[in-house]
Amino acid sequence: MRCALIIPAWAPEEIFPAKTVGSQLNYWQPLGTLYVAACLREAGHEVRFLDGAFLTHEEILARVARWRPGLVGIYATTFGWPRAGRTAADIKRLDRSIFTCAGGPYPIAVRAECLRRDGEHWDAVVTGEGELSLVEVVERLERGRSLEGVSGVIAREGGRIVENPPRPLIADLDSLPFPARDLLGDAHRYVPPPGTYRRRPVAVMISARGCDRRCLFCFQLDRERQAGLRGIRYRSVDSVLTEIDLCVRQGYREIKFIDDTLAADYGRAMELAQEIRRRRLDIAWFASACVNQVDARLLRAFKDAGCWAILLGAESGVQKNLNAVRKGITLEQTRRAVRAAKDAGLTVSTPFIFGLPGETFEEGLRTIEFAIELDPDIANFHALTPFPGTDLYDQRERLGTVSDELSDYTYQGAAFTPRTMAPGDIAALRRIAFRRFYSRPSFLLRRLLAVRTRHDLAAAARGARSLFWLWARRDMFDRPPPGRRARDGQREPAAAGTPAPERDTSAG
Repeated sequence: MRCALIIPAWAPEEIFPAKTVGSQLNYWQPLGTLYVAACLREAGHEVRFLDGAFLTHEEILARVARWRPGLVGIYATTFGWPRAGRTAADIKRLDRSIFTCAGGPYPIAVRAECLRRDGEHWDAVVTGEGELSLVEVVERLERGRSLEGVSGVIAREGGRIVENPPRPLIADLDSLPFPARDLLGDAHRYVPPPGTYRRRPVAVMISARGCDRRCLFCFQLDRERQAGLRGIRYRSVDSVLTEIDLCVRQGYREIKFIDDTLAADYGRAMELAQEIRRRRLDIAWFASACVNQVDARLLRAFKDAGCWAILLGAESGVQKNLNAVRKGITLEQTRRAVRAAKDAGLTVSTPFIFGLPGETFEEGLRTIEFAIELDPDIANFHALTPFPGTDLYDQRERLGTVSDELSDYTYQGAAFTPRTMAPGDIAALRRIAFRRFYSRPSFLLRRLLAVRTRHDLAAAARGARSLFWLWARRDMFDRPPPGRRARDGQREPAAAGTPAPERDTSAG
């Protein structure tokens, strides 16, 4: 069967302030979609991938109309759900016989409500492990059989909605084919924000699925932590190395590991680094890790194996607020990890979050001071977001106030405000944080002295432009009224970035 996998078109200005979008925009390779594509092709189906990061809504529809697939799978985050629905509805107008299926974080979390609430332009929702579920859906459709009994799928059957049981999590991740990166076209288009990569093109990779932690704000498919080692399913080191070697042969020059934390299994992380070095794989790489899972020895091994940067989740400079979100770390552990990473010669990135349950404005200011004390190379300051499927979402009404606008459900919009903060406090804290952290003379001098290449110069220029507007515009992180957002959202980009996955932006 012909299968089209689609990320709906969207505009970067819907997430990031227009004046700073150049230094914030993510160009993510849609790894989950590429895994599904690889499994469909392995099962003998023809697959095309249409990415709304680089196609307008009209261009996507035109390509669907020309190719006439039997099935269309549409990826959706919370923020992207209205666009996914519009895409499905317009495809049904083209041809009612095309089977439309939703997948991604939002459908996984909301499940049958996607079919009950949002019209008949959806035929089914995949609620997890789409690599296997969607292959079985296509096989059933080809045979003209009902989807009743297909685990991991909720389907519309005539006038009723059939809710099949969840699909068991894939235990042997090595059994999956490698992501179908050839469907991306020009891989150079997919890059992280300026300053967060060294060499192009950049391949996104994951060496494990799941997390052994219970952060209040993190979406995990296995919320009961029933699968694998403490909720983590690991690929073998040999499988990861084989994929890295394939990426090198395909022309990739850098790997961005997006595991929740690459160091959850210390021995495995050490083995991976040592093997990358031993095999002399010509690749730079970027990893994420939890601060209480790394030490000087492991970080030096990462550096020796070609790792140039590491993201360490700091989140807050106030211990009680870390405890409130069940982060499971201490401020001193963060200090030690950042210091060790710097000593190893790694570029250090630390994300922080404002709006944690129970946090006050004054405590937010203490977090800014903590960020300045740590003095990482890159700091980001997010708004806490109660994505559906997280414990924070389930407790949102008890802990604070929540926006009804799905467009606020990004790490930029303040979709959640704790009862201890006033409206506008989170935007004000983000504005103060970016200004204070990136305006320090010592930081600016360090960035200037670090410029070595045209890429470094371009990243510095984008950063300088963003910093100018942070000082020039007091409303930089204020959200426009819903009506204005809806009008602005009519613009579809010719080039943008793939929406970031709904996961812990920190690591661990």
